[in-house]
Amino acid sequence: MQGSNPPEGEGSPPNNDFEVEAKSSRMQGFLKGVEWLGNLLPHPVILFVWMSVFLLVLSAVLSFFGVSALDPRPVGTTGRSEDGIIHVVNLLNGEGLARIVENLVTNFTGFVPLGTVLVALLGVGIAERSGMISAALRGLVMNAPKKLVTLTIVFAGIMSNTAAELGYVVLIPLAAVIFHSLGRHPLAGLAAAFAGVSGGYSANLLLGTVDPLLSGITQEAARIIDPAYTVGAEANWYFMAVSTFLISGLGYFVTEKIVEPSLGEYNPKDADDPSVLDNQIESLSSIEKKGLIWSGLSMLVFCLLLAWTIVPADGILRHAETGLVSGSPFLHGIVVFIFVFFAIPGYIYGKITGSMKNNQDVVDAMSHAMSSLSIYIVLVFFAAQFTAFFNWSNLGSIMAVSGATFLTDIGLTGPFLLVGFILICAVVNLMLGSASAQWAITAPIFVPMLMLTGYAPEMIQAAYRIGDSTTNIITPMMSYFGLIMAVAIRYKKDTGVGTLMAMMLPYSMAFLVGWVFLFWIWVFVLGLPVGPGSETFYPAR
Repeated sequence: MQGSNPPEGEGSPPNNDFEVEAKSSRMQGFLKGVEWLGNLLPHPVILFVWMSVFLLVLSAVLSFFGVSALDPRPVGTTGRSEDGIIHVVNLLNGEGLARIVENLVTNFTGFVPLGTVLVALLGVGIAERSGMISAALRGLVMNAPKKLVTLTIVFAGIMSNTAAELGYVVLIPLAAVIFHSLGRHPLAGLAAAFAGVSGGYSANLLLGTVDPLLSGITQEAARIIDPAYTVGAEANWYFMAVSTFLISGLGYFVTEKIVEPSLGEYNPKDADDPSVLDNQIESLSSIEKKGLIWSGLSMLVFCLLLAWTIVPADGILRHAETGLVSGSPFLHGIVVFIFVFFAIPGYIYGKITGSMKNNQDVVDAMSHAMSSLSIYIVLVFFAAQFTAFFNWSNLGSIMAVSGATFLTDIGLTGPFLLVGFILICAVVNLMLGSASAQWAITAPIFVPMLMLTGYAPEMIQAAYRIGDSTTNIITPMMSYFGLIMAVAIRYKKDTGVGTLMAMMLPYSMAFLVGWVFLFWIWVFVLGLPVGPGSETFYPAR
């Protein structure tokens, strides 16, 4: 009969539910594949050991075959050989082994990121141990208007990165409680906080411990090409500060329009631990509010004093010869100011609230911060050896020259080159979740290579941070992924690794696309520096 619907199975429209299930199944399969591949990798410490051994053997083999490259640096440049050829140095002969033995300790103690991170974390440790940072996060999230709760949680997650793991330990569980108390799905709150803390890892209005860590590695890599090159902790500050607002907005949009609607209405019977539904948000006590007020005032006073030393043309922390902020003692000593910025307010908060009664409590706070870095120090020891071996062997220089020549020959330059680099970093991050470990491995290759194609290390580092951050939330290799899983299971007992990864995938895609677009506009359209005194091109134009 004309106009009637065709019988099912004879030209009928495809079953939308079946298509959705098929797509979901393919996505789950892809995510499980990523997890399986990631699980094949050893711990980053062991990975550095294996790579160091492989590097030593490779240096001997390539040296035997006389592998070399033409040195593109001008005659007279420090480190350039007289014949203008970069030769592979054998590190397994007598001279090479002697060099390894003699420098094993100094490789470690002279590794630039080590000292800067330790100093910065001493101050952050005081602020964290006193309870100031935790109280500030609670106050920020709990006092936000209901319509802005999601946005505030994502923003607070980004800002929490100044205090290392505090966002994972405090904010993510707190966000789930807040969403449940508002009648919303607790996993949506968890996802929003996780997106801010981990997906927005490199965005912040303040400089944190990750900034000196990455800049130190970048500086070591840049010196393969330019032995005098310096990269400060503030190298990406402008770009990352603006990125804070971009990631906050994208996190809010994805939570409200994609993730929470897809989760549907929360069923309390899904909870693995019903007691978690009874958790209540603790409001700030009067003494905590008083502590935050006084610590905030101390921060303000410190910032005003600091401004007095750098804003006036004759400021004492400006460059003595040029009178500029670029290359000044202020920027070179930025880690010291990070320490003071957190240490003094943290101590004041602790004295007012009673969490720090005497000087011993301050010492204990700093000791606790150092104890939390035990695995980092072990990692740095082996990363420092790998970096030194890589530099001594000249493999980094040869790979950089060869790679830069190849990229130039195929015409891959400009924005597309940097976008490709960002995507490579995002994929590598799926397998190696540690930002410092990944950058320690890849920086000696990509920083010199991209420098030879005309880009400055500071800008290259900013591009790396985009790729590294955006896939943090979808890889089981991220060190806190298990903790997030544990919190999620308490609210929904059938939550699996694939479930969590699929829930976070929209954030990852939105952050990657949005951040790359901002980077493109920032660097290639507006031509803005990514940080104070940071260059975009190498050599500077």
